[in-house]
Amino acid sequence: MKQALTAIALGAFLLPAWAQMTPVGTWNSIDDKTQEPKAEIRITEGANGLSGRIEKTLRPGAKTVCDECTDERKGQPMVGLEIIRGGKKDADKDTWEGGTILDPENGKQYRASFTPIEGGKQLQVRGYLGPFWRTQIWQRVP
Repeated sequence: MKQALTAIALGAFLLPAWAQMTPVGTWNSIDDKTQEPKAEIRITEGANGLSGRIEKTLRPGAKTVCDECTDERKGQPMVGLEIIRGGKKDADKDTWEGGTILDPENGKQYRASFTPIEGGKQLQVRGYLGPFWRTQIWQRVP
């Protein structure tokens, strides 16, 4: 009985840490130039993989619509705009791959991967264009 209680207690302690090692949650995207938060992104996971939407913009004077988008998102409000589509967990590592991410400021869409780091407190977001990539580190919103 004592072993069962120990296992339950240990599981209750480790479960919150394990649950954080996922891109699912709310994140502050960080501006490459200023290193300041620029938007709050909520990522969910469903049958088609990841989906990420802008919950709110964090910079004064930020664009309010996606003028540069070239698909059905053109002219859509930034708040609520889906910028992450697809991406499923790689069975061999803690990375979600195969999705895309949209940069709503320039309308470009990139292949993307999402890797929780620092115990799930940060998210490494990598966008690929051919052999080139750009990486951002997003911060989990508490």
